[in-house]
Amino acid sequence: MPSSSRPASAADRYWLLFAVCAAGLILPLEYTGPAMALPAIEQALGGSPTALAWVINAFALSFGSSVMLAGTLADRYGRKRIFSLGMASFTLFSLLIGFCRDVWMLDLLRGLQGIAAALAMAGGAAALAQAFEGRARTRAFSLLGSAFGIGLASGPVIAGALVQQVGWWAIFLLGAIIGAAVLILGVPHMQETRDPEAQALDKLGGLTFSAFLVCLTFAIMQVPEDGLGSLPVLGLLGGAAACLWGFVRVEQRHRRPMLDLSLFGYRRFVGIQLLPVATAVCFIVLLILLPLRLIGIEGLGPWRAGAMMIALSAPMAIVPFAAGWLVRWYSAAGLACLGLVIAALGLFWLSLVPVGQPGAALLWPLLVIGIGTGLPWGLMDDLSVSVVPVERAGMATGIFTTMRACGEAICVAAGLALLKALLASELVGLADRQDMGDVALGRVANALAMGDMQRVQVLADRVSPAAMAQLYSQGFAHLLQILAGVTLAAALCCALALRQPRKVACPTGC
Repeated sequence: MPSSSRPASAADRYWLLFAVCAAGLILPLEYTGPAMALPAIEQALGGSPTALAWVINAFALSFGSSVMLAGTLADRYGRKRIFSLGMASFTLFSLLIGFCRDVWMLDLLRGLQGIAAALAMAGGAAALAQAFEGRARTRAFSLLGSAFGIGLASGPVIAGALVQQVGWWAIFLLGAIIGAAVLILGVPHMQETRDPEAQALDKLGGLTFSAFLVCLTFAIMQVPEDGLGSLPVLGLLGGAAACLWGFVRVEQRHRRPMLDLSLFGYRRFVGIQLLPVATAVCFIVLLILLPLRLIGIEGLGPWRAGAMMIALSAPMAIVPFAAGWLVRWYSAAGLACLGLVIAALGLFWLSLVPVGQPGAALLWPLLVIGIGTGLPWGLMDDLSVSVVPVERAGMATGIFTTMRACGEAICVAAGLALLKALLASELVGLADRQDMGDVALGRVANALAMGDMQRVQVLADRVSPAAMAQLYSQGFAHLLQILAGVTLAAALCCALALRQPRKVACPTGC
């Protein structure tokens, strides 16, 4: 039970709903929108391809590693307090990013922005759960999900328009403006609630989990540059394994663990955890990497590139509702797996479209990917709690949210690292002709993966831009085919894990 009463009036509840949904609208935009701005950020601030990649990864990594601990903080110290702290910090960091004159400072602020976003979303979602009951709560969380979908759908267009008409910093200024509006209009209507039974924080669990995610992500990003068998990568992987082992040991011994590992004894619950990872593979990775291709390699302006992304992201604002309607006749698990198969087919179709083709050739496969991803996207939150006992639904939601955030962070880092490795493989023949060593080849691959054709021409000046675009096209196609294969494998594993146990008839007719 909460330690204080719910908001006294309906008006207070709806202002609270506005505040949390506004936060849910801007957070996905601030996550994916900067992908549209990376070329402009590189022109304004400079920085290596690795530093530019951390503009995206820093937010995803810090958000994913903080969201579970943020939920615990909200229960212990108060949902309003944590939500307010998160939104105030998010607003401040978004404003400060616009004044950055160095890309590494921008990366640092992006990491802090991700932590603030985790605090805001954990506090806001918990506050909604306390303020609404029954069907009203279902509608409130449906609106929050719609806000996320609209943020994803409109993010590329809004970001592209802001970058082209104003500047890269305008994306973050928009986040600061909406954050300030939430603090002024929404927070005063919130009442404080907390869990009176909340005990001591699982500090060691939070620390070891965050360290595991950081080490793993760093290792993935370093593989293209140093090699899988290099000492730095092996050291980071060893550190990640040690942190994961420590985290499991801590959670097994804690009286109120941050993550109840016993839930992984439910086969269907384990299968559900594959869904957010699969949607990250088939959708989130593309949401980050495709703008780099459209702007850096295809030569489109930010506004036109953002418009092209509508085909991928717009279905996310519509298809989840259709999925909720279709479950009247079809199983949610079956629809989710079918969606992954459709998305995989779209990825393979997209791999057949080389660089330089008319924009219309990209639109149809992007639309198929968006439609396919939208089916599990609208169903997997409810599935995550439907396969465990009702009294453990809260912990199941926390684990699922963490898997979703961490899966996106790891998959984006892995997708970018894989693209760099594929491009390096394509560049081997050119390296022999230009007398490039492994270090120089790695630099060219990094720059090409980030869509930085100017840097590529400086590093490999005897290769024509057309030849480089052709190499990129081949590497990107191979990446899409790998993503399609992983998505199909995830669909198969989910289908096997989520199948209902066969009922055996009683032989005596009982």
